[in-house]
Amino acid sequence: MTRNRLVFFAVSILFVSLLASVSLEAAEKGGNAATERATEIFKWINFAIVAGVIVWVFGKLLPPVFRKRAEAVSSAIANATSAKAAAEAQLRDAETRLANLQKEVAGLRAYAERESAAEVERLRALTQSDVQKIAAAAKAEIEAAERAARLELKALAANLAVAGAESLLVKQLTPKAQGSLISNFVKNLEGSPN
Repeated sequence: MTRNRLVFFAVSILFVSLLASVSLEAAEKGGNAATERATEIFKWINFAIVAGVIVWVFGKLLPPVFRKRAEAVSSAIANATSAKAAAEAQLRDAETRLANLQKEVAGLRAYAERESAAEVERLRALTQSDVQKIAAAAKAEIEAAERAARLELKALAANLAVAGAESLLVKQLTPKAQGSLISNFVKNLEGSPN
């Protein structure tokens, strides 16, 4: 690159010196018209040199800037394209879900109804089982109370019978009857073989 610069500066200096010599010669020979023409040519050459330097400077400095900008734009376009593709995929997924939403809701309702029916049936069976257990417990309790009442009634009847028999014995068992009973008992004992 330094070689290109040196060549460019050498050509520029050569061209400027050539122009200067032409304008001096024209000034000596021709006077006013030639001087104006030389000045005009000098202006155009000066313009060409300045334009060349500007083009050369921009040719050296701007391409990397433009390249970076182009890469940034290209990267942004690629990112936007991938983001757009992802957004479109999400949109399609959402539309598919939305389309299937009614089916899912119907499925969930049917599942909930089946579950609630099964739960009602389970509770009904559990309640029936509890009712049977309570009825069996009540029946057993009633039977136990009935047995206890019968035993109490038998004990009361026995007590009443003993009390009645005792009062009858007290009335009928006089000292004379007692003596007769004892003598009969003793006679039975004497007559029994031992």
